[in-house]
Amino acid sequence: MTQRIGIQRRVLLAAALTASALALPGCARYYYGAAASSDPVDLMASNHGAADALLLQVPLDPDTPVLVGTVVQLDRLDESSRLGRLVAEQLAGRLVQRGLRVTELRMRETLAMRPGQGELLLSRHAQEVARAQAAQAVLVGTYAVAPQAVYVSLKLVGAGNAVLAAHDYALPMDANVRGLLAGR
Repeated sequence: MTQRIGIQRRVLLAAALTASALALPGCARYYYGAAASSDPVDLMASNHGAADALLLQVPLDPDTPVLVGTVVQLDRLDESSRLGRLVAEQLAGRLVQRGLRVTELRMRETLAMRPGQGELLLSRHAQEVARAQAAQAVLVGTYAVAPQAVYVSLKLVGAGNAVLAAHDYALPMDANVRGLLAGR
């Protein structure tokens, strides 16, 4: 009798494992295959959510400006793409929607712009720029491209190059994101 119960348990366990294994390929296709890439990434929602997450971490004075630099490639800090510039534009727009003053860097003569790159601010230059522009903080960021996603890291940098807030998020790779990365 004990041997019969042991055999039944093994059969049930084998059936459960088989059912699980059969279900996994469907899940993998849903998350990583064609179904995952069929819905375009909502870049605005992702970037607005990132700005909101930064603002939850630190109180900022609505009367003192914030600067937003172009989000740059992690491995090439002096280069960006249309994606990096679009992310910066959407972050700046969200800060304004939340009641902050954002100084438009392209309107300032004191910052040099590189054609096709945008306003490149590295955190090591953030304090100098913030002081020159009388800003309370500078929003800087990097992105890294991987096969399935673009990973974005943002920092609000204040006086003394102190990181006031930080947020990381991923943008799943789809045709829109790929196209923005390819464009200069």
